Amino acid sequence: MNKKSSQMMAAASADLLTIIPYKEDFWSNQTNLAINASEIQNNASCPLDENSLSLALIVFYSIIFVVGLVGNIIALFAFLCIHQKRNSIQVYLLNVAVADLLLIFCLPFRILYHVTKNTWMFGLILCKIVGTLFYMNMYISIVLLGLISLDRYVKINKSVKHPKMLTTTRSIHICCVVWALALTGFITVVAPSFFKSEDSNSTMCFHYRNKQNAKTEAILNYIIVIIFWIVFFLLILSYVKIAKNLLKISRKRANFPNAGKYTQTARNSFIVLIIFTICFVPYHVFRFVYITSQLQNPSCYWKEVIHKCNEVMLIFSSFNSCLDPVMYFLMSRSVRKTVFQLICRRIHGDSGLTLESTSEIKLGQYTQERLSTTTPHTSSLKKKSLI
Repeated sequence: MNKKSSQMMAAASADLLTIIPYKEDFWSNQTNLAINASEIQNNASCPLDENSLSLALIVFYSIIFVVGLVGNIIALFAFLCIHQKRNSIQVYLLNVAVADLLLIFCLPFRILYHVTKNTWMFGLILCKIVGTLFYMNMYISIVLLGLISLDRYVKINKSVKHPKMLTTTRSIHICCVVWALALTGFITVVAPSFFKSEDSNSTMCFHYRNKQNAKTEAILNYIIVIIFWIVFFLLILSYVKIAKNLLKISRKRANFPNAGKYTQTARNSFIVLIIFTICFVPYHVFRFVYITSQLQNPSCYWKEVIHKCNEVMLIFSSFNSCLDPVMYFLMSRSVRKTVFQLICRRIHGDSGLTLESTSEIKLGQYTQERLSTTTPHTSSLKKKSLI
């Protein structure tokens, strides 16, 4: 009897030793399941009425996709057709156009998501890639617009010596650093998705999520919003000073033929600021409220209100990709000239374009030579203030 009992105890011990190595994995899986279950239960207990906005989101995102795609392709083609040596601002504008196109390519996924009644059919990994790519390119555009304002301010302000960083080569290096930092952040955010198992919540994407268990991600979002406001105040200071300098020059040289150009350039200086304010400020004002609510546990009513407001603000941010081509056209004389040449080529043919553009160039050179002989300082200022 004792021998039989000993055998039974030995077998039980062996089974226990076999189970122990998997104990840690078991509780780890249970923790992950508990977190997922909590999120699913939270979404189930607070079903958000996302369908009420679906039609509006489909319409607006479709318009932004078509207009933004056409505008940025034309702008990108215009930048690439500029045969003269590009300056630093043109390098920044070229990179803004690339960032806008990458953001626009994310919009069909959002449109399809709302068409299918908020059902994501492509899995967790692609959801994370599309969502992160959207925000990455939005903030690349924000940083590059800030660099453009800094570049223009230093070039126009006579009291600031032109540092080497404002050369075309340096602006290319700066853009490479911006893209490298953005891609590093993109990989950091997306990489964990490759190691997560799919669950029943994988049919949801672009939805309101609690981040009580992801405080690090929430803190990162706060930091990004703070960076935006730093760039925004930099834009305000830069373009106000640019406008003051140009208007002062315009008053001093009121009798010169091109005095009105300075006033026009001063007005155009606020184009970037106006676009920036319309598209990004509403979203980032509300962003603090949105992130804070994710760390707390608001009622179902406030979750729905916050989620819908965030979707509306995001449309304004996406609208920037439609307005940026307008900014390229108004800010860059080279882009305007290239676009007009492309239009004339379509209408009149290549031969007419060559004759017309040649005579235009000769006339421009003659005018510039006349101005340079009478007002050499004015000519140099014009090169500084205009792209």
